[in-house]
Amino acid sequence: MSLTAARADAAPGSRGTPPPRTPGRRRQALGLDRGAWFLLLPVLLPILLLSVGPLLYGISLAFTDAQAGRTSPTQFVGTLNFQDLRHDDLFWESFRIGVVWAVCVTALQFLLALGLALLLNQDLRFRWLARTLAIVPWAMPEVVVGIMWRLVYHQDAGILNGTLSDLGLITENVDWLTDLSLALPAVIVVGVWAGMPQTTVVLLAGLQNVPHELREAAQIDGAGVWRRFTTVTWPALRPVVLAITALNFIWNFNSFGLVYVLTGGGPAGETRLPSLFVYEEAFTYGQYGYAAAMGLVLVAVVAVFLTLFLRNRLKGETR
Repeated sequence: MSLTAARADAAPGSRGTPPPRTPGRRRQALGLDRGAWFLLLPVLLPILLLSVGPLLYGISLAFTDAQAGRTSPTQFVGTLNFQDLRHDDLFWESFRIGVVWAVCVTALQFLLALGLALLLNQDLRFRWLARTLAIVPWAMPEVVVGIMWRLVYHQDAGILNGTLSDLGLITENVDWLTDLSLALPAVIVVGVWAGMPQTTVVLLAGLQNVPHELREAAQIDGAGVWRRFTTVTWPALRPVVLAITALNFIWNFNSFGLVYVLTGGGPAGETRLPSLFVYEEAFTYGQYGYAAAMGLVLVAVVAVFLTLFLRNRLKGETR
């Protein structure tokens, strides 16, 4: 039998002859199997109802003059809210404070968590207890953490002022949360303390995935501790560092509960993060449309940051 005849007698679905493009095969190729969609509905419905739905409603609200307590119908105002937002110095000041807060908290969280993760990765006695205690702040609700640190920072009965006074470092009590120059640094310390355990756990998991044989080989070749870290540990840990740093920046930039309990945005707006400003505009002053426009700007900033991060990450993986 010739080669041409053999190909002609081949089955329709065999190699060399494409299968018929029936509607069912097209749906299967596109992943549109009805049974699969039916199984995904319990997961998709909460996302649509609790995430996508409110997001779309907030986007539509940003282009209206919606206010609390008004009797006249809500009107479509186009981009008027965004035009007003361009000249709102208070919002852009809160945006600057949010960036300072997010950068400082993220950087300090990473540096301290990296040191703690390297320590907990060693073969220490009672290592299991140290690892358990390291994640205790992560298990505490933000409200509890805020109340606890308000007591620590209390001007008259706080343990911080008492300790510093006993050590002779201060002569009079400091009001940490109402001083214009100390409020933001004090809140940053709390943010670092509350978020560091999560970063520590992620970095510790990354360190445990670094092949031990590579570190031993580098040590045999005469590499010191710093050399082993820069040539073996850090390259293997870099993808984890990029991921957790990006996520921490987004979480910190969108922080609300911790700062709200600690200072409420005071004193004089020195700790008013963008999320607190949006909250005040909506629920204190009742400007729902204007607050929705602010929230949409914050969503756009986070989306741009995520796009840049994913783009750089994909470029790094393709190299």
